[in-house]
Amino acid sequence: MSEEVELPPHRFAGLVAPAADRIVVGSLAAVREKGGAELSQRYGGPAATGFLVDFRTRLAAPGGTVSGPGFAAVTRYRDTSLCQRALDKQVAHGMIHRRDDGGFLATERGSAFLADLYQLHARVTRELWVEHPERVGRLVETLGRLLAAALASAAEEDDPVLAAGFVTMAPPYEPDGTPLGVLLLNRLTVLRYHRADAHAAAWTAAGHTARSIVDLPAGPERLAIELETDRRAAGPYAVLTSEERLTMLADLAALPAG
Repeated sequence: MSEEVELPPHRFAGLVAPAADRIVVGSLAAVREKGGAELSQRYGGPAATGFLVDFRTRLAAPGGTVSGPGFAAVTRYRDTSLCQRALDKQVAHGMIHRRDDGGFLATERGSAFLADLYQLHARVTRELWVEHPERVGRLVETLGRLLAAALASAAEEDDPVLAAGFVTMAPPYEPDGTPLGVLLLNRLTVLRYHRADAHAAAWTAAGHTARSIVDLPAGPERLAIELETDRRAAGPYAVLTSEERLTMLADLAALPAG
């Protein structure tokens, strides 16, 4: 049986997405339960820290800036006015600085929060995955290859809007000595935005908006959009062999999510 028949990239894209969702959503929930809520309160609560957490892979980097279009792409399913008011509150808390061009970056206080957050992520992921060092190391290496391939593809994209969310978050900030658990969580988080952009491109091509696609019920039209999303998201997975794709799925399935 050929490699393509066993598990071609487009089919893998559809299978790996929920596996990645489980790990990211579950791990971040564990972080909130094991110190994240307390950490946020020390800096003013969710109203002060929300977008710092969401955009941590960019804002934690020295001078890391989120552009206006990038912010819009990542928050495409949220109410625009509510997002802007939330940003205003974080500016008022002294956590975020707005630029004249519509972008924003972390203040000194915001950067201190992100440094503490990275340390908390290191502790929680170490506790979660202490019994799976080989799987974590293998996933970190695989995700590094996938992100490099996705970034190369995004650089060649004729329409930068189609990759706006992903390039806003990638590459994740990885200072020397970043623990493997943090590398895994952040790389997997960033890779999810590659699929999010592919999904947005698919429903846009089908004539939908961010509002209408949320309300679209299950059925042939939604299935067609999901299959087109898989096709558009498949590119980076071509760098893996079929065996490596199967191993990635097995490793993700074996990791505790919370």
